[in-house]
Amino acid sequence: MRKNFGVKSWVYPQPVLMIGTYDENGSPDVMNAAWGGQYDADLVMLSLSAHKTTDNIKLKGAFTVSFATAKTVVPCDYVGIVSANTDPDKMKKSGFTVTKSENVDAPIINELPLTLECSLVKFNEDGIVIGKIINVSADESILTDGNIDSKKLDAIIFDPANAAYIRLGDKVGDAFKDGAQLK
Repeated sequence: MRKNFGVKSWVYPQPVLMIGTYDENGSPDVMNAAWGGQYDADLVMLSLSAHKTTDNIKLKGAFTVSFATAKTVVPCDYVGIVSANTDPDKMKKSGFTVTKSENVDAPIINELPLTLECSLVKFNEDGIVIGKIINVSADESILTDGNIDSKKLDAIIFDPANAAYIRLGDKVGDAFKDGAQLK
């Protein structure tokens, strides 16, 4: 038996994406965005409404996308509920610190260990942002044998049905391999 819920924005899993930008004065900003993901091999897509972040993306033509972690859930949630338009001390209050990306005019949030550094490809009137991934940078603390270790990253996802953040779980299979059993 199944239960119908009607139209809901319940795509699972939804990564908790942290979008970093600089404003016209070079001040960093970061916002929490759940609606976005991989658009193509080297592109990301974000669905954003009007925010200081969207103004900054248009202005600078660049942004970073980092992944919220279990360790950073409180500041990641905070920057999603407070606007830099109304609280100029948002970054300071979050406790996040930044390093300027060497590849795009956008900040890398030091406390978030995995970052996509992106240049703006397209921004449409519906608030859809498409960015080209120029570089992926990862803190060495989340690497095992030179590769990103999902356990060490400890990324969280957004559970829209329950308004909750959830830690990702264990490996359950090998991509592009396990299905071959059915050939």
